Amino acid sequence: MTVVETYVPGTFCWADLGTPDAAAAKHFYTGLFGWSPEDRPIGAGACYTMFSIEGKSVAALYQQELQPGLPPHWLSYISVESADATVRRTRELGGTVVDDAFDVLDVGRMAVIQDPSGGVVALWEPKRHIGAGVVGEVNTLCWNELATRDPGGAGRFFHGLLGWRAESQQMGQVPYTQFRQGGMWAAGMVEIGPDLGSVPPHWLVYFAVADCDASAAKARALGGTVKVSPNDVEGVGRFAILEDPQGAAFAIIRLAPR
Repeated sequence: MTVVETYVPGTFCWADLGTPDAAAAKHFYTGLFGWSPEDRPIGAGACYTMFSIEGKSVAALYQQELQPGLPPHWLSYISVESADATVRRTRELGGTVVDDAFDVLDVGRMAVIQDPSGGVVALWEPKRHIGAGVVGEVNTLCWNELATRDPGGAGRFFHGLLGWRAESQQMGQVPYTQFRQGGMWAAGMVEIGPDLGSVPPHWLVYFAVADCDASAAKARALGGTVKVSPNDVEGVGRFAILEDPQGAAFAIIRLAPR
């Protein structure tokens, strides 16, 4: 297992799930990925459930209040040196600040922003909690991907905000953009085509699995839905897009050998 001790600013570090049924979601994800859950009180009878593998945190979930227009969702977090400074830059670049920077106990400082094309993402200034203790391994977070109707505008925004540099290529019949942060791959981006109708811009989280088909079948047996059946991307791996029983979307991928 490759343990992560720090994240380069401008790279993804964490993901958590807001769900209207935390108990049912906990059952689904522990069954699918073998995660160990730990409920941590956060006040007023609420708790934040941390998931781990071999003692290393990998993701989390919390009970989400039902609100019109806010479905169950996975939220991706980007590590930054300063949440406040990145929020200021967001406004300068034409983005929207959904939640201004605030302290999360003594573990970090966060904000939630929306790029001009509509994708919502969190910023994380680490203190005691850097983010996931392991990534890129089986049953852990391995990729984050923006789906947007304005790839050009989103690319310019994130270049100005985080210094990401976009590199585009064809993956099958679909143009695909990858962002570099220095010498590292930071994230991906795809355009929402007309065939997807009213799908809103969003960040999709990917979890690595040992067998994409078996994991998709297990998700279905646990009450989830397979939205995009397993299929291969040459040189990348075999992936599927799923929804948990409460309706939150996420992806799984069996990564191709490096």
